Amino acid sequence: MTSFVRTLFRIAFVLALVAVFWLALMPAPDIAKLVSWQDKIEHAVLFAALALFALVAWPTRPVAIALGLLLYGAAMELAQSQTGHRFGDPWDWLADAVGLLVLVPAWLRSRRR
Repeated sequence: MTSFVRTLFRIAFVLALVAVFWLALMPAPDIAKLVSWQDKIEHAVLFAALALFALVAWPTRPVAIALGLLLYGAAMELAQSQTGHRFGDPWDWLADAVGLLVLVPAWLRSRRR
C-alpha cells in the first residue's frame, strides 16, 4: 500500500474516532430492538470495525491499537456518564473489548500467513 493511501486511512480513522465519540454523546435515538443484547453486539461490531480500520492504517501496531481503542472505549463510557441523557455502562466497554478480542487475533493470524 502506498504511503499516500495509508495516510488517507489514518486521517479517515481519526475522523471516525471523532465522529463516533460525538455520536456517543448525543441523545440516544429510539430504535427497534431485534435481540436483547443488541446494544452489546453493536459495540462489539463497531470496535472490531474501528480496529480493522486502524490496522489497515498501522498494520505493525496491533497491540497499541487494541490498547488505544480500549482506552478510547473507557473514555467514551466515562464521558457518557457525565451527560444528563446518556449513562456509562461497563458492560458496553466489555463488549468493545470483545470486538477487539475477536478481530485483533484474527488480524495477527492472517498476517503470519
